[in-house]
Amino acid sequence: MKFGIPVYPGSNCDRDVGWVVEKVLGHEAVYLWHGERDLKGVDCVIVPGGFSYGDYLRPGAMAKLSPVTEAICEFAERGGLVMGICNGFQILLETGLLPGAMLPNKTLSFICKFVHLRIENDQTPFTSLYRKGEVVRIPIAHAEGNYTCPPETLKEIEENGQVVLRYSSPSGEVSEEFNPNGSLNNIAGICNRRGNVFGLMPHPERASEAILGSTDGLKMFQSIVEGVVRA
Repeated sequence: MKFGIPVYPGSNCDRDVGWVVEKVLGHEAVYLWHGERDLKGVDCVIVPGGFSYGDYLRPGAMAKLSPVTEAICEFAERGGLVMGICNGFQILLETGLLPGAMLPNKTLSFICKFVHLRIENDQTPFTSLYRKGEVVRIPIAHAEGNYTCPPETLKEIEENGQVVLRYSSPSGEVSEEFNPNGSLNNIAGICNRRGNVFGLMPHPERASEAILGSTDGLKMFQSIVEGVVRA
């Protein structure tokens, strides 16, 4: 299987994702330069974290205009699998592939720590190896991860099962106490209605090997592989 990883000026998690794809999963990783449109026949695109274009204007706003992002949007519209992690999630929101937007964290500060997440939807290509209600431990690292959207959009994504992950306690309790950034309804990750585009603020690539303190993120990547191979 071939994964495409776009590289923007300011990306800093592209090689982390590539390491998981190549060294942990044993599949092919192809780096896609921001100024190019050729996705090189990839089966899945993972838009990595970092600070694309220095997060000038707002996170993801400039990356939205890159040739590679335009190609990724076309790929997604054809049904291709696209996953956005942290800044990658912000980019997907800016493009409109996912609904909503990001605000600064409620603390108005950068947060870098492990958090617990409850799996809300195990029927996506990115979470099929988890169980609904399962709690995982994965780190976050962001200053603008406070997910927001209009009330009607929130109602829609909740009713459609598009909320994939929520911040929770270790036992799965969802409350403001366990919401690190102020996101509406403790939302940590969502998908589009079709289910082929997924964005999340936590970093599963930083929780894919035991030496990093958790392997709870690995099943996201394994779910993608299993779904593509099975198809």
